[in-house]
Amino acid sequence: MTTEQPRLVGREAAVSRLSGWVDDLAAGLGRAVLIEGEPGIGKSALLSVAANLAAARDTAVFRGAGEELARAFPLLPLLDAFAVRELAAPTDPADPADPARSQRAHLLQALRGRHADAAIAAAEAVLALVDHLCSQSPAVLIMDDLHWADEPTISVCQQLAQTAGQRPLLFIGAMRPESRRADLAALRGAVGPAGLIELGPLPPAAVTDLVADLAGGRPGPALAQLALDAAGNPLYLGELVDALDRGGGLRVAAGTAEVAGGPVPATLSAAIADRLDFLPRPARDLLQAGSLLGSDFTVAELAIVAGGDPRDLAVALADAQAAGVLVDTGDRLAFRHPLIRTALYNDMSATIRTAWHRDAARALYDAGSSPDRVARQLFPAVSGRGQDAVMDPLEPADWVIDWLVDASPTLLNQVPPVAVELLETAVRRLPAGNSRHLLLTSRLADGLLRLGRTAQAAQLAERTLHEDIDPDLSTALHLTLARCRFITGDYAAGLAGLEDALARPDLSDRQRALILVRLARLGTYAGQQEAAEHAARDALSWAGGHGDAGIAATALVSLAANRAWRGDERGALELCNQAVALVDGHPDLGDIRLQAQLYAGSQLTVLDQIEEAEATLRQVQQLADRIGDRARAEDAQGMLAALFYETGRWDDALTETESAAEIPSPYPAGLVAGVAALIALHRGETAPAASMPADDDVVIGFRWLAWALELERAGAVRPALAMLSVAEGDAQEIEVWLADATRLAVVAGDMDAAGDLVARAEALLSRGEIPHRVGTAMYCRGLVAADPSGLLRAAEHYAAGHRPLGRAQALEAAAMLLAEHGDLAAARQPFGTAIDIYGGLDAAADIARMRARFRPYGLRQFTPRPRRPTTGWASLTSAEAQVAELAAAGLSNPEIAERLAVSRRTVATHVGHVLAKLQLRSRVDLARAAAGRSQAAQGRSV
Repeated sequence: MTTEQPRLVGREAAVSRLSGWVDDLAAGLGRAVLIEGEPGIGKSALLSVAANLAAARDTAVFRGAGEELARAFPLLPLLDAFAVRELAAPTDPADPADPARSQRAHLLQALRGRHADAAIAAAEAVLALVDHLCSQSPAVLIMDDLHWADEPTISVCQQLAQTAGQRPLLFIGAMRPESRRADLAALRGAVGPAGLIELGPLPPAAVTDLVADLAGGRPGPALAQLALDAAGNPLYLGELVDALDRGGGLRVAAGTAEVAGGPVPATLSAAIADRLDFLPRPARDLLQAGSLLGSDFTVAELAIVAGGDPRDLAVALADAQAAGVLVDTGDRLAFRHPLIRTALYNDMSATIRTAWHRDAARALYDAGSSPDRVARQLFPAVSGRGQDAVMDPLEPADWVIDWLVDASPTLLNQVPPVAVELLETAVRRLPAGNSRHLLLTSRLADGLLRLGRTAQAAQLAERTLHEDIDPDLSTALHLTLARCRFITGDYAAGLAGLEDALARPDLSDRQRALILVRLARLGTYAGQQEAAEHAARDALSWAGGHGDAGIAATALVSLAANRAWRGDERGALELCNQAVALVDGHPDLGDIRLQAQLYAGSQLTVLDQIEEAEATLRQVQQLADRIGDRARAEDAQGMLAALFYETGRWDDALTETESAAEIPSPYPAGLVAGVAALIALHRGETAPAASMPADDDVVIGFRWLAWALELERAGAVRPALAMLSVAEGDAQEIEVWLADATRLAVVAGDMDAAGDLVARAEALLSRGEIPHRVGTAMYCRGLVAADPSGLLRAAEHYAAGHRPLGRAQALEAAAMLLAEHGDLAAARQPFGTAIDIYGGLDAAADIARMRARFRPYGLRQFTPRPRRPTTGWASLTSAEAQVAELAAAGLSNPEIAERLAVSRRTVATHVGHVLAKLQLRSRVDLARAAAGRSQAAQGRSV
């Protein structure tokens, strides 16, 4: 009998669809495909057919697979697919002659580097690599066993599926259908019904044909019945026929194959076990060692784990290949099917598996393997086992502790959940008070905080601080505890803890400076601005004298936050710029740079320096994506959405809200939701933020304003005013709603509330004569005083501050007062300008309100501005048109992002909008459409 893959029987329709999609790919049309089916139903075989079809068209094929034991380790299937792990080292130099290799090296550096979140940084690098590869030629990316893949891998696959038409990429994934994981459901939704292939059991006729191929003859009655019992599962059918043949239970005569007696495997698992039972014991032992390494491995890796010379493994490996257990993929060996590997792995008892994993980890450690390779063996032994973990107190594994002391900082960056579980096990096993116990406990507290387990991190740090610890550990634990207090808003407790830390007499000057900069940040938020400024300046003084750019820049950022809190936006901006200048040339200080630039972007927005604000926030997005700081990237995205809303670029604001990924903190999430809701309300659409705020909601100006305007739209003017009147927040948050709150107060007849709001608006002017703030103060005063001339001056200041909505609202209010006083001639110009501004914003609700309010006075819009069409070239926004031009010229998304200094996600969203509005399927179609449009334009000009 042969163990070669038989022809694919009964899947002709699926093969035809795949063949058509490969043909489309050759024409530049990308697509996402998902194959679903039970184990053994033929998913992997169908993936191989797709790979062969693509290879026959000289298309690059990249193939990876999820692994059950490796789900805690990010992006491994994609690293395998793109041969990233084959690089000699993570520091391979950039090679201008081989940009793809350079990008692979960058990917590995991102995953192993000290970034805010290495997995996110590496995911961005994967997406950039895919774009680069597709810019060179069409490509097929095949991902098998996605039900076992890690969340970052699924996230990348989902992004590729969502942007399938934006590059010549055929993404084909395969998974079992029973998975209830939310990320897999999202991936399935991104692929959509058109790209879904659901594999069911083979029909009876196909079963007969497949058995005939496998057995070498048409099945006789008994064999046909056994085949029907296999429920149309191709893998089971193949294993069943092979098992009969190995046991002498299959007879072929006169073109008919029939059962000749002997045992018959009743299940797929039994059939696989039967295959493995025929292996010589040395081969089976070696394969079980291989099952620890994953679905595939090199002979060298197997030799390390098995503890032998690679040359001595040749006979056993040949037996495994002859038995159809292993296949040679060129540079690696792979199990013929994941279920075979699972059977070998599960055939070991839990105790034996734990010991083998421990021994394999030790062998890899001794061989100098990277921390993640060692951790991949230790983690399955520890994960979920609690007290029964790998470090048995009766058999101390001192090498594991030594390894964790060295490797845990790297693991905390790469795989925080794995690092935390290994550290928890180590801390449990070590004697309390032991120096290594205290060190690993400190790192465990840091890891718990990274995972969002803030209460546990705080409790552990606080408990450990009572131990007899050295100044280094004391400083690290106090800083971790202070971060916990900051997150929970317990600023007083955080400050008290830092004061205790400073009281320690044996602190070094650097340790004292580290504590002071954290104390400065907490003090600012606790309202202790004077003390916070002194702390920051003390830290800055030390850092400046010792050339410590990190502490100096952090101190400057703390001072900037303090200045902004006090209302000195210009002073805060200058401090931020100093911090950015300090960290130039220090790539390891990326997070501090991001903090400084975020503060700078905020101050530039307040100061009406709009172009500089946008450029600064775009830089934050790009750097945050590159180093994997998702929180900073989303902060920047939320701030850009707000900036575009305030300055009238509402379509660009919606692009930012749409392209925002999952947002980890409430502020950017609430900001994005508030901006989207406000635009929807002004455009007369259903607002996405419909629920009322909870008592403990973070006060975010745009979000609270959206809720208030929803209440007003429902006729509840006084409740809307009450909500804005009682909200407490910093001045910049409250400033967002001062104008609308004053208008609501005047409408409600609550002149006391209106007067208070005017006082708040005018208090902001003490911070400096900023055009839009002057406009707000004059608008509020003009509403209360019923002064049309004051409102017209407010409109001028709003225009100078690039705030079209505020300008239109001031003009509308002035026109209404003039109309009410009978001066229709004077009312006509502000009326027409206001309605024209609203038209430019597509603010249909505001236009409808104005028409209704001014109809009794005979004021109408005689030349209404036409709304932008929803399809065709004229429907594109200026940003979309710019991206369309570059995409049509052949630039990839990362290249467009670099050219326009925007984020890759923003470009992807724009390209998606362009293709949808132009009703095109791919970039190739876009290039053709753009060329045809250009030729038509040239023809008209002749």
